[in-house]
Amino acid sequence: MIFFRKDEQLENLGSSILEATWAEFPTLARNQIALTWIVYDPPVLVNTGGALTPDAFWNHTVRGFTYRGVERIYPASVVKLFYLVAVHEWLDKGMVQPSKELERAMGDMIVDSSNDATSLIVDVLTGTTSGPELPPGPFETWKSQRNFINRYYQSLGWEEMQTINVCQKTWGDGPYGRERAFYGEMLENRNMLTTNAIARLLHSIVGGVAVSSARSQAMMGLLQRSLKSEDLPTDVEEDQVTGFIGGGIPQDAQIWSKAGWTNQVRHDAAYIEIRDRHPYLLVLFTEGKANAKNREILPYVSRLISEAVSSLSIENRG
Repeated sequence: MIFFRKDEQLENLGSSILEATWAEFPTLARNQIALTWIVYDPPVLVNTGGALTPDAFWNHTVRGFTYRGVERIYPASVVKLFYLVAVHEWLDKGMVQPSKELERAMGDMIVDSSNDATSLIVDVLTGTTSGPELPPGPFETWKSQRNFINRYYQSLGWEEMQTINVCQKTWGDGPYGRERAFYGEMLENRNMLTTNAIARLLHSIVGGVAVSSARSQAMMGLLQRSLKSEDLPTDVEEDQVTGFIGGGIPQDAQIWSKAGWTNQVRHDAAYIEIRDRHPYLLVLFTEGKANAKNREILPYVSRLISEAVSSLSIENRG
């Protein structure tokens, strides 16, 4: 069963936001956007420092809206959220040992979206390395090890995780050697995620129940972003705020997020707190070359969502 309940008020608001977005951006096709939006009504049981047990957290229902939330879409760097949770799970179970270099890679993977750091994380998680193509026997073993992360997420028993694929490194120019062979002739083994799957994972982190409360707090520390222009990095292609969800909310808001982009997609996943409004979670994906270049679409949708949250009726706050 999906982890949130559908709600008539959010359905109406979400549908009107999508219609406004298509009117504003005529090049954005109806099958080039997907989103999942979760609202946290009082009493808010997320971002509490891990005050709830997993049972108490998962037994508390939340309401949400989704559009194409089960569609498998190439996630770009948003997949790094899944590698972050997995490496904390491995550390917690003693499957890998902590080190300064691993900590550095985890931070660079999330804060700066470093593909090089992600490469190390995937190697650590799976006991594999990149390199030349392998003979059939060793390659089968290598592929099985690389699917270790998929098996972990399937073992959680979450409906949203059954169709995902999170076994590939992230690249600048693209994969070579055994990595290219692992992608498949038609790239059929690329990473694939749904906005619902990402929303559930981020929901668990914000709820303090991803691996453990202490590890969830550590993940939140890496995901938090400043919205102040003076704090945004200037030496990177994208700062994960401008042109993304953070670009559509007030500067005094708080945001925890992980963006992803290529020349074909522009994505973001965020948990947001704005004064005097319900906290909420938003996963927003867009596809297509023109849309990937457009730095206005995600902030536009984000702004409409934040305004809609301020309009949520009193009777729906319990």
